[in-house]
Amino acid sequence: MHDAARLLLLAVAIGAGATLAMDLWGLAQKHWLGMKPLDYGMVGRWLGHMPRGRFRHEAIGQAPAIPVERLIGWTAHYVTGIVFAAVLLAVWGPQWACRPTIGPALIVGLASVVFPFLLMQPGMGAGIAARRTPKPGVARLRSVVTHGVFGLGLYASARLMLVLNGALAGSQIGLPGFCGA
Repeated sequence: MHDAARLLLLAVAIGAGATLAMDLWGLAQKHWLGMKPLDYGMVGRWLGHMPRGRFRHEAIGQAPAIPVERLIGWTAHYVTGIVFAAVLLAVWGPQWACRPTIGPALIVGLASVVFPFLLMQPGMGAGIAARRTPKPGVARLRSVVTHGVFGLGLYASARLMLVLNGALAGSQIGLPGFCGA
């Protein structure tokens, strides 16, 4: 398998796994703490208005609905996770996935909170770092913790990739050349 294809496959697996960890964290908060998770349909609505020249909203929930906004939002959510996994692999090298350590994964996960603070939240009407929300401090803490969980998910997904690749090394499914296998 070509190195670029292997790198893309690693980024997809690690990024999707980390994003799934983030989503499971959201479900746990909903069920255990009664906290409402982010509505990715609203992310899709925000993104769906961009081709029409609208990048900022006073309140995204009051903006006109966009066809398939949930699909757009959820797709963007997972693609973003994959992109951050690719950044991790680009900065620390694809060999990081062969010996994953928690530090780089947490750095990327926590650094990723800059994007909702400075891009998504202002664009959707919440202001920079959620300053226009009823409880900005709570919103900021939730964002930082959630992106920390994403970082832990990057690490856990890379570890899982090692286990799965070892289990599948002799099959057609394993990643030839992955970590020397």
